[in-house]
Amino acid sequence: MTTATRRFALWRADLAGGVCAAPDECVDDLRHLDRVPVTLEHDVYGVTPMSEVFETSLRDGQFTGIEWPGDLRPGVQVTVEWHARSGAIVARTIPLEEPVRVDGVDYFHEYDPKVVTREFEPGPANWSKVLHAVCRHGRVFDDGSAVFAEAKIAVKAGLGRGAKGAFLLKNAIDQLLREGYVTRVQGSGDSTFPAEDGAEPVGMLFYAPLVDPTAPPEGRHDHWVNGFIRKLPAGAQPSEKQLSLHQRAVASEQIDPVPLEPGYTFVQKHHRHG
Repeated sequence: MTTATRRFALWRADLAGGVCAAPDECVDDLRHLDRVPVTLEHDVYGVTPMSEVFETSLRDGQFTGIEWPGDLRPGVQVTVEWHARSGAIVARTIPLEEPVRVDGVDYFHEYDPKVVTREFEPGPANWSKVLHAVCRHGRVFDDGSAVFAEAKIAVKAGLGRGAKGAFLLKNAIDQLLREGYVTRVQGSGDSTFPAEDGAEPVGMLFYAPLVDPTAPPEGRHDHWVNGFIRKLPAGAQPSEKQLSLHQRAVASEQIDPVPLEPGYTFVQKHHRHG
């Protein structure tokens, strides 16, 4: 073996702690060293190449002492190579051909959608806390979508108990539905979707990340989002209201006259918070 490789997704704790997973094959060879040089090769915002060497320590299978660039977000994938003959260790990110914005967060490098969803960071708004409960405690699929039993959300969202808590929760869910973040579906258990055969159906919230092309970074702010067509989870269909809103949007030339295919819904123009 001349080269060992490990590819992993950065979690928020990795970014904050300045740690980088090491290939398993190099641990025994390097554990006796006080300092281990690690070269980070990275394109800032996916455009400007940079290379920096960090004098790290190897602890518990991780290199410590990495200063991750500020344009990296949780979920970005890193490839670490250990060249056994030379002893060189190189960590690389891979720029996306076209950068994307995942529900308001810009990504300029290849990423793991499952980690992006799990690491969704809630803001102070109630709708954000509800969405965090779905992303953190629900079942997350490979494409980053997530599903969680609606009845379980109250305990996880932290909006309080009693009538006031129920009122805040209802309003938050209504906003998520209105802005197209989530869809109501039928599953089973806490987060089984589609429902298992013979299981009692359970109402769930299904989250599918909205991925759009993005431009160079700029400050986020509240903004209007034009109406758009969004894919529904398997087996779900748009409501009569959404079909009507889609027809109106086409008639008023707010959107292109594209038919609403089975398995898709329409999200009307709305104000989205940055």
